[in-house]
Amino acid sequence: MRYEDFQFILFDRQSDGVLLATLNRPEVMNATNARLHWELTQLWAVVDQDPTVKVVVVTGAGDRAFSAGGDLAFVEEMTGNHEVMSVVMKEASDIVYNMLACEKPIVTAINGVAVGAGLAVALLADVSVMAEGARITDGHARLGVSAGDHAAIVWPLLCGMAKAKYYLMTADFIDGKEAERLGLVTFCAPREDVLPRALAIAARLAGGSQAAIRATKKSLNNWMRMAGPVFDNSLALEMLCFMGADAKEGVDALRNKRQPSFPSARMPS
Repeated sequence: MRYEDFQFILFDRQSDGVLLATLNRPEVMNATNARLHWELTQLWAVVDQDPTVKVVVVTGAGDRAFSAGGDLAFVEEMTGNHEVMSVVMKEASDIVYNMLACEKPIVTAINGVAVGAGLAVALLADVSVMAEGARITDGHARLGVSAGDHAAIVWPLLCGMAKAKYYLMTADFIDGKEAERLGLVTFCAPREDVLPRALAIAARLAGGSQAAIRATKKSLNNWMRMAGPVFDNSLALEMLCFMGADAKEGVDALRNKRQPSFPSARMPS
């Protein structure tokens, strides 16, 4: 995989070994289709193997979104489809573990809404800068499936178990100020300052001892690696939920812009 092979991620080399990677589907708020989802598994090894890159900064194209979750058509395709689901499950796992394996610092500039695989990238970064008015949500429970694509491995570490349980079970949105207060992101800033601040942090990291910074990242990531079995189980349970009636109802409700009526929530007659 080479930079020119990516269809939905744009690359812009900054000074001093900083690479800006922009998720580029602005017409759909940078939502992940099958190709972009796969590209998010490949990005980290390409960066890691490039000797000219010291730090990567990831942001979203346009003013509205970092990445607004999965394309509805993409989600519909996997619901109840074991073959597609198996591919998505492997890729969801690869996004998490490949980010953890990347030795170079990852900084995210969360310029707008972040959901799904985009949120996984946003929060698994080593440093995250979020717009004050941007909003994030894990969103799985709203769709009728369990939180599985990254949340179990990192949310309890970032914001504590009590807050993680609440926000993952309710799928409530969280703005930048609250995300910073909870510890889900490193910093929040006015929207116009998000990318400049992320790039400034990246430049500072690029100017530091690369051996020390990478070793520190590797050591700290072992806290998440210890939660690997928790994550693996959460991902399997998410896929299992996609086989059920609640997921079908959740997708239909999303498609028709209505509140879902989950079969599992109905009182027995």
